[in-house]
Amino acid sequence: MTDFIKVEKKDIKDLAAFAKDIWFEYWHSILTLGQIYYMVNKFQSEMALTEQIEHDNHTYYFIEEDGKRIGYFGIAPEHDYLYLSKLYLIKDYRGKGFGKIAFEKIKEIAKENNLGKIQLNVAKQNFKSFLIYEKWGFKTLHPVVTRIGNGYEMDDYVMEYTL
Repeated sequence: MTDFIKVEKKDIKDLAAFAKDIWFEYWHSILTLGQIYYMVNKFQSEMALTEQIEHDNHTYYFIEEDGKRIGYFGIAPEHDYLYLSKLYLIKDYRGKGFGKIAFEKIKEIAKENNLGKIQLNVAKQNFKSFLIYEKWGFKTLHPVVTRIGNGYEMDDYVMEYTL
C-alpha cells in the first residue's frame, strides 16, 4: 500500500538526507558532480527546505510503500496552478508505477485547492522523465533557462497538465 506522509518541521533533516542520496544517484549521468553538489545545497539542504516550507508555501510528502520510504515530492500552489517542484523515487522503485500513483495524489491535491492545472520544469537532458510526463498528459509550454548561481543554469521545458 502506498502512503503519502506530509513532511513536518521535525522531518526536514530526514528529507534533506534522503533527497541528497537520490539526487547524487539520479543526476550523475546528466549533470556534473559540482552542479549536483551546488543544487542539492541550494534547493534540497535542510536550510533550503526549511525556507521553502516555512516561507515559500511549499509542501513536501514522503512516498512510502508498505512502510518503506521510496521517494518524495514537493508542491507549491501558484495563483492558477499547482507547481510540482520535485518528484523523485529511489532507483529500485522507478518504472513500477509508483510515480503515477504519486501523480494521482498530486492531482487530488490540486483539485482540493481548486487549481485546474499542474506545472513543472523538466531538464531538457532528462529524456526519460520528459517522456513520462508526456505519457501522463503533460504538454510542453516553452523552454526556459534559469541561472541559479555559481555559473550554473537549469535548461528546462515548462510543462503543464490540465485537470
